[in-house]
Amino acid sequence: MIVILAEKPSVAREIAMLVGAKTKKEGYLEGNGYCVTWAIGHLVSLAMPEDYGFQGFKREALPILPRSYLLLPRKVKKSNKYTSDPGALKQLKVIDKFFKTCSEIIVATDAGREGELIFRYIYQYLNCDKPFKRLWISSLTEKAIKEGLQNLKKGSEFDGLFRAGHSRSRADWLVGINASQALTVSMNDSVYSVGRVQTPTLSLICKRYLENTSFKKKLYYQIELQHSKDGLLFKSLSTDKWDDKQKAEQTFKLIEKQSEVKIQKVETKTIREESPFLFDLTSLQKRANELFGFSADETLSIAQSLYEKKFITYPRTSSKYIPEDLWAEVPNLLKVLSDDSRYSNLLLKLKMARLNKKIVNDVKVTDHHGLLTTDRLPSAINAKEESIYHLIAQRVWETVFEPCVKKQTEVTLSSLYYEFSFKSSSIIELGWREVRKELSTTDEVVIDLPDLQQGENLKIKESIALEKSTRPKALYTESSLLSAMENASKEVEDKSLQSIIKEVGIGTAATRASIIETLLKRDYIIRKAKSLVPTEKGLKVYEIVKDKIISDVLLTAKWESAFKEIEENKTNMEDFHRQIEAYTTEITAELLATKPITETDHLSCPKCKGHTLQLREKVVKCLEPDCNWILFREVCGVKLTIDDITDLIQQSKTKLLKGLTSKAGKKFDAYLILKEDCTTGFEFKNK
Repeated sequence: MIVILAEKPSVAREIAMLVGAKTKKEGYLEGNGYCVTWAIGHLVSLAMPEDYGFQGFKREALPILPRSYLLLPRKVKKSNKYTSDPGALKQLKVIDKFFKTCSEIIVATDAGREGELIFRYIYQYLNCDKPFKRLWISSLTEKAIKEGLQNLKKGSEFDGLFRAGHSRSRADWLVGINASQALTVSMNDSVYSVGRVQTPTLSLICKRYLENTSFKKKLYYQIELQHSKDGLLFKSLSTDKWDDKQKAEQTFKLIEKQSEVKIQKVETKTIREESPFLFDLTSLQKRANELFGFSADETLSIAQSLYEKKFITYPRTSSKYIPEDLWAEVPNLLKVLSDDSRYSNLLLKLKMARLNKKIVNDVKVTDHHGLLTTDRLPSAINAKEESIYHLIAQRVWETVFEPCVKKQTEVTLSSLYYEFSFKSSSIIELGWREVRKELSTTDEVVIDLPDLQQGENLKIKESIALEKSTRPKALYTESSLLSAMENASKEVEDKSLQSIIKEVGIGTAATRASIIETLLKRDYIIRKAKSLVPTEKGLKVYEIVKDKIISDVLLTAKWESAFKEIEENKTNMEDFHRQIEAYTTEITAELLATKPITETDHLSCPKCKGHTLQLREKVVKCLEPDCNWILFREVCGVKLTIDDITDLIQQSKTKLLKGLTSKAGKKFDAYLILKEDCTTGFEFKNK
């Protein structure tokens, strides 16, 4: 009997159908000499500190550096304790039974670092020593699965992938466990989560937020001229910018008296705008966030669903290219897509013999190629799935069209020794933009200009004085944060170091969404409109770690590079692990030396009068053991700020709290007051 281990039941069912395993049993399918079962994600993972006998959250126990790493079944939290997941134990029992009795093992977990790790941890935990082969596919179509089964790869070919996954897993365990416990012990006011990847990401968000909110805008002034020729209206703008309003006004009065300007220079050039590459996961997530407001995690979930329904190829890819041998299938994919009415005209306009091959690059294909549609048009999909599918389909069309050819014109004008200019763009050949035209989308404004000659005088229809202001860098959206994570080198101020981690980011294409979601779950950041904004807790963590190595973007990006080198056997896994242990020891010492931030040192307990109040995540409490005064920070759904708490203690009344929610679910505004007996109550505005 041959056992096939998939990552999810849905994938197992697809494979089982093709190999003839049609009999459904508890936790597996069997038939025709095959048993097809599944892992349901990480059934086995690295053990927690208590499993080694370490007592958690004790200063003297840190850093926790196991001599060897135990593998245990997945755990779930029950009554503040972690116990083995019954579902995981049950499925492991099924897998163990078939691993012991089978003649051959075929690994069909997702073809990537994490998929390989899922299988190897199960394999090691069950003490299995049977040889195994690997099903390595990029789509779940019948054709792809059949070809994959006919061309199974040796399991040993993926030892490097496992080494990289295992190194990542141990590094995250060491840094996450020790740094989180060290900070929690030091602060002694809440439980904190710190990590190799999440903390540098949080630092990016907080740094940008603080830059944005502390930004002091500066006013400056420019002059705009409006022109008309041959029935076409267009504008020019002064190249000078004036900080001095009075000087700007004086200049404007002089210009306003002029009836025309002289054309000093007309520069026209032809630009070839290359078609975009295929989507990798990160670029798909960015585009979906920009167009539809989807979170990175939501886009990944939708793409995974489309993959499991066989409509797109494997989504967790970091490549935007395809190998040479896949190029022959592209014309057929386009023909399939053209059966959809929104693409039918594109096939006629596309010269099949001149398909643009820019996406073909064997060297730049990673574990998986760029995102493609399959030879199946979607059916029975929801609106969000349809949005993502057609985003991918549109990109496939765009990549194979010729470049867009544009004419760009830059005109320089002069009046009274002051220079004005404007630019225009017009399309000569649509090329790949034919696709966006057909799909009624546009991302640029094209300006038509009349014939303009150097030395010609151009009439001024109107002069306008403009008051403008400098703007801060925008708060991160999920799209711009993904870009920052992907291009971590740009966040490194030392230019000499940027080249070291060029094209290496924070996390991987497959993990960036989960990093953002982790920060949201930890209450470190919130979504505010389209922006990602740090919470009070997030800013507190940032202030603590911002100058420490745990927040270093450069370091975590270099580690991602190291994992790749471990996979390629260019770096020794155990040597790297020793480096991580040394790093862990250093950051643990750094965080244990952290002194608690004392935002409430200026406040004395209103009840006992003699002791300082301690600010915690959910409460403010007196440090005197005999005094039981406590203030819950969340009042009717609104969290009290430091300023609110200060006002309440010092003035017995907060500012007006808006958006409070009653037990009946009704919204109201009120002041929170401190009564004579040191309990709290409400005072309403009309009193």
